[in-house]
Order: sequence, then structure tokens, then C-alpha cells
Amino acid sequence: MRFGYSIIYVSNVPKTLVFYEVAFGLQTCFLHESQLYGELETGETKLAFAANEMAKLNGLSVRANRADETAAGYEIALVTEDPKSAFERAVSAGASPVKPPETKPWGQVVAYVRDNNGCIVEICSPIKKASGEV
Repeated sequence: MRFGYSIIYVSNVPKTLVFYEVAFGLQTCFLHESQLYGELETGETKLAFAANEMAKLNGLSVRANRADETAAGYEIALVTEDPKSAFERAVSAGASPVKPPETKPWGQVVAYVRDNNGCIVEICSPIKKASGEV
């Protein structure tokens, strides 16, 4: 077993993919012709978005993500060597700032924004292991 991808249900998949390209510099690697499913290149594991209608088509009942409501109980974590610049880029692209970058007691720099769907996105530096390896 291996972790393949995460799917987040959103109201508009193409709009969400463009937002992530502009706000976080990620690249779309797949958008289904129906416009109801798409994936971003994020390394070994894909970050995917599916239209709310897809949940119904799959026989699922989900609470829609909405920017004007309390965020759902999950977050996406994006790792970068420069969280401060990444936070500023995301906010400039329309992400809602939640917490600016701060250094945690373990040395990692962490910031939080909400994306165009109201989902929490953590922007963080790599965690340095005791040996200095990432």
C-alpha cells in the first residue's frame, strides 16, 4: 500500500487549479475533459480536486468547502525553502492570510493561508532532522 493522492471537493476545478498555479507555483498535470477532476504535480503524491458533483456521482455525501465558513478539519502542507516569500506570493494571489510565518520551537518556519475554496494551506520550511538532513 502507498499513498497515491488526496482529493479535495471544490465548486470549480479549473478555477482551483489556476489559483494553485498562481498562488503556490504548482503545475497542473491533468484536467479531465469534463472539467470535474484535475491534478497538480506536487512530487510523488498528487494533489487532486474534484467537483462537488463528483462526490454525488460517487455516492458520497460531503460538506462543501466554502471560503465564508469555518474551514474543514484538514490542511494541505506545502514545503518550501522560503516560507516568507511563498506566504506573500499566496496572499498577493488572493489567498486569505490566517497566520504569518513564524519559527516554531523545533526550528521549522510555518505560515497558514486559506485558498480560494476556504481550505487551510500550511506553507512551511522542511523539518530539519537532528543530523541536519531533511
